[in-house]
Amino acid sequence: SAEVISGLKGEINMLKERMRIAEHKSLSVGAATAEQVVNLETEISECHAERRRMHNLVQELRGNVRVFARVRPFLPGDCADDDAQPCVLPNGESSMQLVVGGDQLQSHSFTFDRVFPQSTSQDAVFTEVSEFVQSALDGYNVCLFSYGQTGSGKTHTMQGSGSGQMRGIIPRSIEQVGKYKGKLERDRGWKYEMCVSFIEIYNETIRDLLREKENDEKKHEIKVNNQGRRYISDIKMIPLEPTNADAVEGIMHLAAKRRSVGATDMNATSSRSHSIFTLHLTAYHPENGQELRGSLNLVDLAGSERLDRSKATGDRAKEAMAINKSLSCLSDVFLAIGKKSSHIPFRNSKLTYLLQPALSGDGKSLMLVNLSPSESSVQESLCSLRFASQVNKCELGRVTSSVKSGSKSKKISTRLPTPPGTPKSVPSSLSPSKRQIPGISTSRNVRGRFKK
Repeated sequence: SAEVISGLKGEINMLKERMRIAEHKSLSVGAATAEQVVNLETEISECHAERRRMHNLVQELRGNVRVFARVRPFLPGDCADDDAQPCVLPNGESSMQLVVGGDQLQSHSFTFDRVFPQSTSQDAVFTEVSEFVQSALDGYNVCLFSYGQTGSGKTHTMQGSGSGQMRGIIPRSIEQVGKYKGKLERDRGWKYEMCVSFIEIYNETIRDLLREKENDEKKHEIKVNNQGRRYISDIKMIPLEPTNADAVEGIMHLAAKRRSVGATDMNATSSRSHSIFTLHLTAYHPENGQELRGSLNLVDLAGSERLDRSKATGDRAKEAMAINKSLSCLSDVFLAIGKKSSHIPFRNSKLTYLLQPALSGDGKSLMLVNLSPSESSVQESLCSLRFASQVNKCELGRVTSSVKSGSKSKKISTRLPTPPGTPKSVPSSLSPSKRQIPGISTSRNVRGRFKK
């Protein structure tokens, strides 16, 4: 009996040891697998970053306006069934299909630089435009504008809401600029100064969204000084440290409070104006005496609308006609650029006149077209996609960076230091030439020229 018990105890101990070895082996395999997963995820992330970098380089060499398309989710106001399918269907990362119903189904295909489905988060959208945004710190004039029908999600994309994951491109861009600015100041020796302006164009009238008094009736005009630099008169410029989250939130809150909105049948909080947020920056390098000037212009265009759908009357109808007219002028500008016309009608509206430097070959431009998934908006979505496709074919010419040497602005030889953010891996033959370029809106840069 004692021998049997002793034998059983030995077997139990042996089994315990085997279990311990097996558990240890399992944990080791699990840890190795987890490490492999992390490594693969890192490699995938690096591949995506490299894809964006190479695509941006190709687009800059071509000089094209980059175009992204985003489909918003269904909203309660769409009155869609739980199993409803969007009329706009992304196919992969760069193509999408619009299905038009009726007696005979029609399908229209479009290709853009990037396409975002309904499930895309605010963070994922900004990741794709982040490198484009931070180019302002390298001395470029950058313009990103959000286009689409009323109620398609433009303001949500650009401004977002709150201070968390629902933040839009504007607050995220300021945060990104703050991080990149700190890196350039620590590693490259540049010293930056920044200030912001925020205006709206309402019924062809410029309003300052950062004004102190709600009913300030100052008249603001687009002017050009004796050096050919364009600016807007009598608007408030606020010095900003981009890492100051409270200051950024305060600016966004004030601008949202001042902006013109109104209710229509298509959108209960429809923006009735075009808004333009501009981050103006200058930098100085104490060691080599170089200076650069850049600007980041983030434009939330008012939405196009049909009066028979929006049921707008009175002031709302007047606003809609002014919005549609300025958007039509923007379309005429891109049509003329696409045809390489000798005359580009920038002066036909205040919107296109402000955007002229960014659209005349002396700035980086990106359009983000926003789309409603509902079948009732399919005609508006088709018009937006056709316009975006036309914009994507426009070649503005190769962009250059603004650099000053000493007290006079001049073209910088490729043998001199490049702007602070130029990737070291890009061959000098692909690096943009350096000369002073114009700003947009209130930025004090040289007026742009259209390049054939």
